[in-house]
Amino acid sequence: MKHDFHTFEFDPELSIGARNAVTVCLRVKPEDKVSVITDTVSMEIAASIAKEIEAVGAAYNGWVLEELSARPLRAMPKEILGDLETSNVSVFAVVAQPDELRTRMEMTGVVTRRRIRHAHMVNITKQIMVEGMRADYMKVDAISRKVWTLASSAREIHATTAAGTDIVARLNPRYRWLKTSGIISTEKWGNLPGGEVFTAPDRVDGTFVVDGVVGDYLCAKYGNLRDEPLTIRIKENRVVEAYSDNKDLQDDFWKYTHADENSDRVGEFAIGTNVEILNVIGNILQDEKIPGVHLAFGNPYGEHTGAPWYSATHLDVVGTKFDVRIDGQAIMEAGRFLFEEVYKSA
Repeated sequence: MKHDFHTFEFDPELSIGARNAVTVCLRVKPEDKVSVITDTVSMEIAASIAKEIEAVGAAYNGWVLEELSARPLRAMPKEILGDLETSNVSVFAVVAQPDELRTRMEMTGVVTRRRIRHAHMVNITKQIMVEGMRADYMKVDAISRKVWTLASSAREIHATTAAGTDIVARLNPRYRWLKTSGIISTEKWGNLPGGEVFTAPDRVDGTFVVDGVVGDYLCAKYGNLRDEPLTIRIKENRVVEAYSDNKDLQDDFWKYTHADENSDRVGEFAIGTNVEILNVIGNILQDEKIPGVHLAFGNPYGEHTGAPWYSATHLDVVGTKFDVRIDGQAIMEAGRFLFEEVYKSA
């Protein structure tokens, strides 16, 4: 059944980030109809967002996953999928549970087909709402456009860190680069907080040291990996080795990236562009937007990037403090962009 958030009390500190999401990132108008999808853990955040939707004057339907189905979900509830068919804006604010990625893909399939302006807020927390969601997203968008312009015509990107990362990504001109800067359009649904540009690489080779975070439900389990990083060796776009002093992390990563024939394949090469996020907090939703590089193994979002292969899994991994060169041109040192004019003019 639908859930009315109208009387749900929430911390007023959430309001600034919620207003940013509704009025800046999603640009909700009075004539819009919004689907607000959440779970019991995230209801306070959903209520703050619903309040801002009401302030705009738009109509919304609220949904709480546990009121419709047992978790972990085996399928996205039909009530939600049906509601999305009549919405042009949607918000998905939940905490991930194991083996629910397929159900999220089921939902985003509808979002993509119907060109819904969709805010994907998986593993959203109050901390993120009062940090990353308070960013100046017009500034983040300006920086993202600069990086997108440089990357879109690139043939090769070389990324290194003092922690031991040394990877080369070779790019396919037939695959598209996408900008998900937090300003969400009908072209591509986006995570909030936003701030990245990404593509499906043609090939990645080298070593990637994950001293930030790993994604999906593993993020909540392992948090910040600064003290126990995961080192991944990649050859011809496939994981060939992974090791960590934390053997549980090592085993969980290996299992996740060998769930299907393409789970170990680099499906995403991304550059974080949210310069207002300064430190890893142990949450993939915010941490992958830190200026630097992150990869994802599995699904390449082929409907957007143009990559012709598929995986039912998608696992992000984030490092820190990158030096990045695009076709030999340095654009970042130790996690800071070098084109200062963007910082000053945005």
